[in-house]
This record gives sequence, structure tokens and C-alpha cells, in this order.
Amino acid sequence: MSDWVTVARIDEFKPGSREIIDVDGTQIVVFNLDGKYYAIEDVCTHDGGQLTGGEVEGDQIICPRHGARFCIRTGAALTAPAYEATATFPVRMANGEVQVRDDRWD
Repeated sequence: MSDWVTVARIDEFKPGSREIIDVDGTQIVVFNLDGKYYAIEDVCTHDGGQLTGGEVEGDQIICPRHGARFCIRTGAALTAPAYEATATFPVRMANGEVQVRDDRWD
């Protein structure tokens, strides 16, 4: 079980932005979508490449390598060539900070 890791101060993490953080060896990207925070693993399930170089359209991120789309809110793979969801992680606000943790091994 990982501890909560601070991503950024809430007042510095503006809507439309994203932050990448390493949590126990896992690259996680945290998004601020209109004041709500979502975290997904920074990996395309099609080929293991990073998603963070891709464009964000609404609540979707587009893999920069082959164009697969993932839902930022749920991690769901929305278009080929990806068919499996990417992992999602819990996000909380505590003491004026946005925090995330990897709960997959709890």
C-alpha cells in the first residue's frame, strides 16, 4: 500500500492542467478537468508508451504514438488500437494540496 503523495498545491493546479508524478515506481498523470481531479497511469495499454505527450480533448487523452483515446475520468480505452483500460487512482484534497496514491495492492 502506498501513502498519499502530494502532486501540487490546489491553488497552483489550474483547470486544464496536468501533472506527472512517480508513486512507488509508477508514473501517474493527474488532471484538473474543470476543478475536478482525476489520475490515470501514464501508459498506453496498446504498446506501453507514455500518454502524457498526447493532446487532451474534453475528458479524453490521445496517445501520441498511435492515436488511441482514453477516458481521463475512468481510464477506459475508447478507440483502437487500445482495447484495455489504463489504471486509475484515487485523488484527494488535503491541507490545500492535491494528493494521489497507488491503491492497487491494498
